[in-house]
Amino acid sequence: MDITHEPPGYQCPFCVLIAGGDTGLTGQADVLRRTEGATAIMSPHWWPRNPGHALVVPNEHHENLYALPAEAGYAVMNLVREVAVAMREVLDGCQGVTTRQNNEPAGNQDVWHLHTHVVPRYPGDRLYREGRIALVATEARLAYARRLRAALKG
Repeated sequence: MDITHEPPGYQCPFCVLIAGGDTGLTGQADVLRRTEGATAIMSPHWWPRNPGHALVVPNEHHENLYALPAEAGYAVMNLVREVAVAMREVLDGCQGVTTRQNNEPAGNQDVWHLHTHVVPRYPGDRLYREGRIALVATEARLAYARRLRAALKG
């Protein structure tokens, strides 16, 4: 199934990061781990009570789940699991993880490269019920990135 919403000339921010560039919102310091098939990065946007939100993307450009080859899906989910385990190990107070993957505008997809959100959960965080997702300062993001990157190397 080939469904696309990419505008003409779309510059994919995840492809820029995977190729070694910076997007203005995120850069190489946000990269947590690269495998042969997927890359994990810190999300530049977090919910107010869920610090440490990460994204996992396939290294090859696939806009959505419908066109994702099985091997790329396996690579993404394997890395999602690694990131979730790292969150539980090193993020103070993290007692669970929520994963989410959106497709098409009606499904709230707004970056046209498949990505899975890995959101650390904390007791009473009221994810999706209070507050709005917001841009996170680089310094705050990178403090979490260092801890997660170290856990992912171990």
